[in-house]
Amino acid sequence: MFVLTIISLLLLTLYGGLILWYRQAWSTTPQWSPPATAKPPQTRITVLVPARNEEKNILTCLQSLSLQSYPRHLFDVIVIDDHSADSTARLVKEFAATAPFSLTCRSLSDHTGPVLAYKKFAIETGVLAARGSLIVTTDADCWFTPDWLKTIAAYHEATGAKFIAAPVRIAYQRSGRSHSGFLFLLQTLDFITLQGITAASVARRFHSMCNGANLAYEKKAFEEVEGFRDIDRLPSGDDMLLMHKIYLRHPDKVFFLKSRPAIVSTQPERSWKGFVNQRIRWASKAASYDDRRIFWVLLLVYLINLLFPVLLLAAWWNTWYLWLLLLLGLVKTFLEYPFVRSVAGFFGQQRLMVYFPALQPFHIAYTVIIGWLGQFGSYKWKDRKVKK
Repeated sequence: MFVLTIISLLLLTLYGGLILWYRQAWSTTPQWSPPATAKPPQTRITVLVPARNEEKNILTCLQSLSLQSYPRHLFDVIVIDDHSADSTARLVKEFAATAPFSLTCRSLSDHTGPVLAYKKFAIETGVLAARGSLIVTTDADCWFTPDWLKTIAAYHEATGAKFIAAPVRIAYQRSGRSHSGFLFLLQTLDFITLQGITAASVARRFHSMCNGANLAYEKKAFEEVEGFRDIDRLPSGDDMLLMHKIYLRHPDKVFFLKSRPAIVSTQPERSWKGFVNQRIRWASKAASYDDRRIFWVLLLVYLINLLFPVLLLAAWWNTWYLWLLLLLGLVKTFLEYPFVRSVAGFFGQQRLMVYFPALQPFHIAYTVIIGWLGQFGSYKWKDRKVKK
């Protein structure tokens, strides 16, 4: 009993220190806005949108891009169709005929050689065709604020950033749908937490973390690190693994853009199957990180969550562990709540925090299961089965 109790308290102490550090780093990272004396934008941007079977989402994405306040002559959009079996490519080409910006659709089906990581190959295809000096990547199920590109460009010009991680939130499109579904709440609050950790860790250069739905990097920097070379065998990691490669080359030029106009909204997963496969895909990258700092963070997070089923099992033999489990659960929630609430406020989703304590047991269970499957299981993504 003594050994497991000491281990539990030690892990909780380490985890508590980590969460308090994230909270402090997040709260002291100021929200950025362009200076009042900013010069007219000069950066040429190419937006890359990899897409596979996205006929339900692609037009919303393109329509949102058509509302950008950024000068039309300074950005173009390339949709890279990844062997879609639906009308994605046709819809893009039809939209391009009347689009108020330069829009092209490139097809990976024109490539006849072997492909190991389709999304990475799609992005590389887009980068090769890009006319912009700044590459901005997003997903086909995303939509944007009107000042999205304007804010990214201004930040790039003000900082000289080589790589910019920017905020992403899960939201339904403006269709009157309820935001109270259990799956929506679980994944949205989890995503809010991840975004807060991303902002804190990147702003303080604690470890590399980002989301491919909202990234910007110089085309020159991508070429300097030879793109996805040496990581192209991994089916995932087009975001964080590339970020770390650029960080190693330019450690003082990697930033997080904490700015509301820079927020990208993305659709939630509509089914448990889709949600589980998405999270397994994300977790599958953990063993491949060259940035060992994030490996140790992920290990600590996994162990603190694994501790709960271990204590629950031990409680069958000694009720002391049940009391310890309840104590750890209360302390964990108490530590996390102020941090997550602050991040939720930034994304305009603070109202969801009323559900945060009740979702803790489900989040712990999901973290333990998905963390395991991410290393030893397989997943299906975009109708392709990926084996570990």
